Amino acid sequence: MLRRVSVLILLVILCVSGSHGAEPFSAPYDRVEVAPSKTSIYLGYVSMTMPPFARKGTVFESTYVAKVVPFVFYNESGRLNIEFSDDMLRQLERGEPVDFKGLAVNSEGAERRVEGRATPTAARAGKIKVRVFYSKRIELIFNTTYHFPATTSAQPAKAG
Repeated sequence: MLRRVSVLILLVILCVSGSHGAEPFSAPYDRVEVAPSKTSIYLGYVSMTMPPFARKGTVFESTYVAKVVPFVFYNESGRLNIEFSDDMLRQLERGEPVDFKGLAVNSEGAERRVEGRATPTAARAGKIKVRVFYSKRIELIFNTTYHFPATTSAQPAKAG
């Protein structure tokens, strides 16, 4: 009787743990690089650069620098967070486009809503369209690319 109960408990545990999908994503998707981008504005352009994003839980985090040419007094920098769940990563793996949302906060504390769409073009890379809502009437649209860099567990020894 005890053996049957133990087997039944084990089966229930396996079924419950299997119903939540695959294991959470970690190493292959813990960083994403987004290429620098530029968008046109009236009589100029805005360029956006970001170092690689690091994934913490379900959020990709990075900093950004926006340069406004020729209106340099509008230049800004700050932090950028993008919500990206494990299910969204699985969609990218299957080659499906993913819509995402986030928030940018500049160094002076002003918040900018961010929305976008990532469309895979390869196993670990694709195109990305990002909308940054600067104000109620000003929306900047950046078209660029992303890729998840290959991770290596060990660096080869250098010959000396």
